[in-house]
Amino acid sequence: MESHNFNELFDQWAKEYDQTVYDRHGEYNEVFEDYETILQQVIDGLPAAPATILEFGVGTGNLSAKLIEAGYKVIGVEPSDEMRKKVEQKGLQIDLRDGTFLNIPLATEERVDAIVSTYAFHHLTLSEKERAITLMKSFLNPHGRIVFADTAYENAEAKEAIFKRVEKQGRMNLLYDLNSEYYELIADLGQIFEKNGFVTEFSPLNRYVWLISAKI
Repeated sequence: MESHNFNELFDQWAKEYDQTVYDRHGEYNEVFEDYETILQQVIDGLPAAPATILEFGVGTGNLSAKLIEAGYKVIGVEPSDEMRKKVEQKGLQIDLRDGTFLNIPLATEERVDAIVSTYAFHHLTLSEKERAITLMKSFLNPHGRIVFADTAYENAEAKEAIFKRVEKQGRMNLLYDLNSEYYELIADLGQIFEKNGFVTEFSPLNRYVWLISAKI
């Protein structure tokens, strides 16, 4: 179920992605609430610039632009052709490569200081996430870190409450996403990072999204 299965969807979404993200009244407005702050929180968790950052799921380049502005060197990984075109249209100074969490387009000897991603890790199953973390760790410098922002659930009760809320709101597209994607419980995410030797902290950023900060 890894990212390549979503390429067609994201190729179609590329034209309207930013509109969805910044729509204050749309179906996904609570998922993207405080979006700019969420991007900044990811950056605030990174080592000081000019560190080299590997970003997965670049999308239209919103986080990339902020990273570059802050003085970071950015290697971007994005499997969608149309999303990559959007990034290129923005003229960002980014080393943009075709790849996925499980097919990392770095040379064996390449190393980065941190790995970031927003709204993307949920495309992998829990077992794929564990494999991805193992792969990512192999490209991190000593004392490297992973900083993600993505939808997750504090516990089973919180998950059930969100499903009931979304159903009551009549947000059927969002409900479909919650049912079909791989949004995890915080405890399960913590466990797979710990298995790979990371110390992990979780902070809620809005009703849906959590900041995941993992250090070796």
